[in-house]
Amino acid sequence: MKKNDILLIAIIIVISLAALLVYNILGKAEQLKAVIVHDNQLIERIDLSKVEEPRTITVSGDYHNIIRVEKDRIRFEKSDCPEQICVHTGWLSKFGDIAVCMPNKTIIDIQKK
Repeated sequence: MKKNDILLIAIIIVISLAALLVYNILGKAEQLKAVIVHDNQLIERIDLSKVEEPRTITVSGDYHNIIRVEKDRIRFEKSDCPEQICVHTGWLSKFGDIAVCMPNKTIIDIQKK
C-alpha cells in the first residue's frame, strides 16, 4: 500500500466516525411522544421530554393496566391480564418502541413529535 492509500483510508474512517457521531447526537435530541390507545380510542398523547414528575395512568376494560410515565420513558407497570407480556416488555424510550396488552386492547406507541 502506498502512503496516499493509507491517507485516503484514514480520511474515510474519520468522516464515517464523524457522521455516526452527528447522527447519534441528533437522534438523541429527537423529541418523542407516547400515544396510548385503548380499544381504538385515544387515551392520551404524552410529550415524554416534558414529563416533570413520574405518574401513573390506569386503563380499565376487560382487564386493568397501570401505565408508568417518567421523563423520556413509559411502560406497562402492572396488569391483571393472564400472561403479563405487556409488563415484561419493559421501558419504551425510542422511536418505534411499542408495547401491547392484547387481552385489554391497550397499546403504547412511541412516535416522533
